[in-house]
Amino acid sequence: MSMVDTSPQADARYHELLRRMPPENRLEAAMRLSQAVRELALASVRARHPGADDQELRVRLAVRLYGHDCARRLFGHVPADAT
Repeated sequence: MSMVDTSPQADARYHELLRRMPPENRLEAAMRLSQAVRELALASVRARHPGADDQELRVRLAVRLYGHDCARRLFGHVPADAT
C-alpha cells in the first residue's frame, strides 16, 4: 500500500527498507505502529467525548477501529452517534 502524501522515491525507499528488515524487526515495527494508531484513535475519542467513562471509551474505540457490527458483538450496545 502506497502512501499518497509521500513522493514515489521516498515510498520506494521505505518499502525497500522494510524488505531488508529481518522478519522479527518488521513484526516489532508493525506492533509499534499498531499501538500508536490505537493511542491516537483513543486520544481522538477522548477529545470528542471528554465525559465518557472507561467502558464508553472502549466501546467507541472498538467502533472506530473495527466498525459498528464488531463493536456491537463485543459490547452489546453501541451509542448511535459512535463513529
